[in-house]
Amino acid sequence: MSARELDAAGITDPALRASYEACRRLNASHGKTYYLATLLLPAHKRPYVHALYGFARYADEIVDDLGSTLTDAQKAEWLVGWGEQFVRDVEAGGSEHPISRAVVDTVRRWDIPLAHVEAFLASMRMDLTVTQYETYDDLMTYVYGSAAVIGLEMVPVLEPLVPHEVADPYACDLGIAFQLSNFLRDVGEDLRRGRVYLPMEDLRAFGVTREHLAHGVVDGPVRRLLAFEVARTRELYRSAAQGVRLLHPTSRPCIETALALYGGILDEVERADYQVLGQRVGVGPARRAAVALPGLARAWAARRAT
Repeated sequence: MSARELDAAGITDPALRASYEACRRLNASHGKTYYLATLLLPAHKRPYVHALYGFARYADEIVDDLGSTLTDAQKAEWLVGWGEQFVRDVEAGGSEHPISRAVVDTVRRWDIPLAHVEAFLASMRMDLTVTQYETYDDLMTYVYGSAAVIGLEMVPVLEPLVPHEVADPYACDLGIAFQLSNFLRDVGEDLRRGRVYLPMEDLRAFGVTREHLAHGVVDGPVRRLLAFEVARTRELYRSAAQGVRLLHPTSRPCIETALALYGGILDEVERADYQVLGQRVGVGPARRAAVALPGLARAWAARRAT
């Protein structure tokens, strides 16, 4: 599958193919939902999506690896150095780094603004020093770099039928909705990393504290807090869905499927009665298949039509 995608994309250099394959493996191993949706894109576009995901995941693993022996200061220094080298590599037209090589190629092929990459790395550095966010707007400052820019990076690959300034807000909403869904699924896991990605003002509004969450008991106040956050995230999904029609027809099944699968995380949080403090809920294989199979049919039909 990977070789066919690389051939379809016209990527022939062995070292570059190896880098794209490394990114694909990161996507397949750590982003199963995202990876499944990516398979609905035309084969010649998939390597570039794998590269963008691989870049984000590689940096995220450095920040969040609980088994790492690096201090936060050393991780921050590594991120700064890696980011600065990446910018130099883009300007030079190539990289020796096994992950960056494919991403440099993707950024250059699709003319992706480096500002998006810089915003992402800035948010990764925030994870090393910031453990909570006072307001929703404060959280959005972080989420813009950690998620919205991922959507913006994807826009050129998805080939919108409208100017970027029209498509970009929907891409931002999509990335933010995905990120907030992950936050809601991972409340307990993030707490164990010493972080809370629910605004402190929201906790206070529902009579909840960090210590309250750390006890691991989903009582009435916690349940109402999480229900509020789920409802707010669903609004972002509704907004993002309006942007699907602005994309090239062969890109729509991928995004429609991603919307359904990530939105399914919220369904599972509700189905679990918001019990996310001691466990990680997720979309099971049966539901993933039920969503993906119709998406495959739509993707095949779209490719035939174009």
